[in-house]
Amino acid sequence: MDIVYTALTRRHTRTDRGDRAEVGEVVEVLWAHAEPVDRLEHAGGRAEPDRIDLLLFLLPDGDAGTSAEHRAAELLRRAHRASPLLRDRYLPPPSSAGPGR
Repeated sequence: MDIVYTALTRRHTRTDRGDRAEVGEVVEVLWAHAEPVDRLEHAGGRAEPDRIDLLLFLLPDGDAGTSAEHRAAELLRRAHRASPLLRDRYLPPPSSAGPGR
């Protein structure tokens, strides 16, 4: 199992850290847009005033040879493009799976 850290940067900084419900909403969006090729097994995170941190647990890709970081980044970009909730709250994700800074 590969674990990838990534983050989405907020459009507007909050004064508080956010809550578990917000993390749950983002994880639900990721699951809604995950495809079998992503090999997503589990996702979780933590809301911070300026971003939402995410840990994505991905199964190995087997014969395709696509890195977990690449698959996580593609999933995040796909979910952000398709979800009004993510587009309204967060800036577009970076081109790599690293923090959205």
